[in-house]
Amino acid sequence: MRVPLHRLAHARSGDKGDASNVGLIADSPALYEVIRREVTAERVKAHFRQVCRGEVERFEVPNLLALNFLLHDSLGGGGTLSLKTDAQGKTHGQGLLTMEIEVPAELIPTEHGVRVPRTGMFGRGPGSAASGDRGET
Repeated sequence: MRVPLHRLAHARSGDKGDASNVGLIADSPALYEVIRREVTAERVKAHFRQVCRGEVERFEVPNLLALNFLLHDSLGGGGTLSLKTDAQGKTHGQGLLTMEIEVPAELIPTEHGVRVPRTGMFGRGPGSAASGDRGET
């Protein structure tokens, strides 16, 4: 089933000179494996074809369930040199989350049509700070 990445992951982005730096963080280990397989440097380059004039490099960060992409020559010179509205690439993370990928149906989060928050320190559920239950006895 094709779904947009925003249903499966979070993203952050910024600039590194004239390159945009985009981090994509999967919501679970199983989704990380799907994203690792589906979100290639070539697909990211095609997705940003109107923005990225250079190569796209991909780095895997499995301990964070993340991929990091450098989109070279994508900021019109970067920072103070660029005439682009987004000279720091801050919107590129959100842009990547619109990319659709193939995902097995059983892995797609489906709680009322929105992504299911993770449990733990900042998610919902027992033991999370948000639930008020700190697991104290």
